[in-house]
Amino acid sequence: MHKITIAIDGYSSTGKSTIAKQIAKHLGYVYVDSGAMYRAVTLFALQENIIGDGFFDVEMLIAKLPEINIGFKFNDELGFAEVYLNGENVERQIRTLKVSSFVSQVAAVSEVREQMVKQQQTMGKNKGVVMDGRDIGTVVFPDAELKLFMTASPEIRAQRRYDELLAKGDKITYDEVLQ
Repeated sequence: MHKITIAIDGYSSTGKSTIAKQIAKHLGYVYVDSGAMYRAVTLFALQENIIGDGFFDVEMLIAKLPEINIGFKFNDELGFAEVYLNGENVERQIRTLKVSSFVSQVAAVSEVREQMVKQQQTMGKNKGVVMDGRDIGTVVFPDAELKLFMTASPEIRAQRRYDELLAKGDKITYDEVLQ
């Protein structure tokens, strides 16, 4: 069977990863959550005290980029690949509200973006990959054979994120997530 690259774009909490995982599992493709890569860099920045409430040392983050090793390992029990940061499974830690609150600042750093795009393109060069993210079909894989774009209302997106955070034990209200 001829393998292709499938790019799934869309806004946060629209179901990109849910659909991407299902497609990858059905086709026997590799699933890569590109947003998880940015979350892993953000977790690293938080752990290294590079970013926090009221501060962000962009130059320090850029200097430490070579120390960041992000990988994915398939978990048979879960049926999808989990994120590893420097050899440690960080799948749960990267999904916290704290990481969520800083990830857009980290992702806005052009050097971070360049490194992540290179890694993503390397992961997809052999085809047989389903990757989701906010610009996978336009920047990372502009020539992907199949591109999907997913949307949802702000209320639906907030409800999805709220349910996800509650399932992890975070104490938060729906209104806080909606903001």
